[in-house]
Amino acid sequence: MSTILRTLRNLRRIGFKEYGHQMNVCDTKAGTLIGTDRYGNKFYENMEEELPLRTRWVDYKEHEYDPSQIEPGWHAWISYMVDAPPTVDRALQTGVRAWELPEHRPTLTLSRAAFKTYSTTRPKYSAWTPVAAPR
Repeated sequence: MSTILRTLRNLRRIGFKEYGHQMNVCDTKAGTLIGTDRYGNKFYENMEEELPLRTRWVDYKEHEYDPSQIEPGWHAWISYMVDAPPTVDRALQTGVRAWELPEHRPTLTLSRAAFKTYSTTRPKYSAWTPVAAPR
């Protein structure tokens, strides 16, 4: 959560449209655009005014975002594992690998399509159902 002064300063910098978009995450941030990945996510950085370890952030393209939509190079940059973003570092510019899917497949955990285990063995015991004799 940001202070009123910081919110008003960032509102003046980014404008009302972007302010309304950022209020979905309950915080206003103003920074320089570092790059965009192949999914359309935008990565920002502000080294002057932000708190430590809050200087980098991502603006997801989708409203219903999935954190697995960040590419590995951008994930390393946003997690402070590397200092240079993938737009500058040649080692992080991998592109699409041969074994990678061309389109993103979302994580299905906690959804109806999630993997559920099942047993193929027959149970040793069966439930007893009482049968009432007719009177």
